[in-house]
Amino acid sequence: MRDPFDLAAGWVQEHVLLPFLYQVGWMRWEEVSYGWALAAVYGLVQVAATLALCTPLEAWRPVERWADRRAVTVDILYTLISRVGVLPLVTFVLFYQVQVNLTGWLVDHGWVPPMLELLVPPLLGHPIVTFFAYAAILDLADYWRHRLSHVFRWWWALHALHHAQEQMTFWSDDRNHVLDDLIGFVWFMLIALAIGVPPLQFPLLVLVLRFIESLSHANARLSFGWLGERLVISPRFHRAHHGVLAAGQSSCNYGGVLPWWDMIFGTADFSRDFPPTGDPEADAALRHGGYLAQQWSGLRRFGRALVGRA
Repeated sequence: MRDPFDLAAGWVQEHVLLPFLYQVGWMRWEEVSYGWALAAVYGLVQVAATLALCTPLEAWRPVERWADRRAVTVDILYTLISRVGVLPLVTFVLFYQVQVNLTGWLVDHGWVPPMLELLVPPLLGHPIVTFFAYAAILDLADYWRHRLSHVFRWWWALHALHHAQEQMTFWSDDRNHVLDDLIGFVWFMLIALAIGVPPLQFPLLVLVLRFIESLSHANARLSFGWLGERLVISPRFHRAHHGVLAAGQSSCNYGGVLPWWDMIFGTADFSRDFPPTGDPEADAALRHGGYLAQQWSGLRRFGRALVGRA
């Protein structure tokens, strides 16, 4: 009997993707369209799981309550575009194609394709341990991507969109400028290619990491305790990063899933308790505008930063 994910992916492939590919003349992607559809289904299920977990948490012990939640509605749109639309395309279709081409080129030239198991032989034959090793390495890479986005003025001009949200909820994880997301996707793909993440595991790894990141953005007065917060990033730990006083270069707690990197590199701050969030330097469009207004405002800031006017 086919599992429900398989059935749902088959339906999406047959009724959505294949007609779309035919209409735009992209039938060369037909071979990978099922994997694309399956990644989209997993993304939708992940959104549903995040909603089921975080909604009760935010209702039970909210850090803040707001009468007007229109800013949160925009973040919902960001999440749906990212998790169901963009992530499946990037993490499966593009990554699959790049890895196939890279592997073929390396083999043709007598090179062995990169594999983490070749660098760390004890991982051979232990796929679950290897999966967690992949996750830790990708999370370390994301720590440095995130930290550098607070250092370079042009990059901060884009990343500030994420920090401009004054009503932070679990939906806010995907509130990013498209150029900032593009940099993040390329960064992630290069690291994944360098350690030989299998194409079918890459979208799953991204979804697992993003699930925990969504939880860390929750508007919930939730801590994992002294030990727990040093094992996995909690809403309390990550909210310090979004705190008003922590905007821009003076921030802390850059990690996405594991606090270890902040602890190792001296950027961890376990002392701050649920500060208000936002970027006081962000303009009104970046803070309260709709999706297109936020994207345009971020692009203008990016342009000014490039010419030294921001």
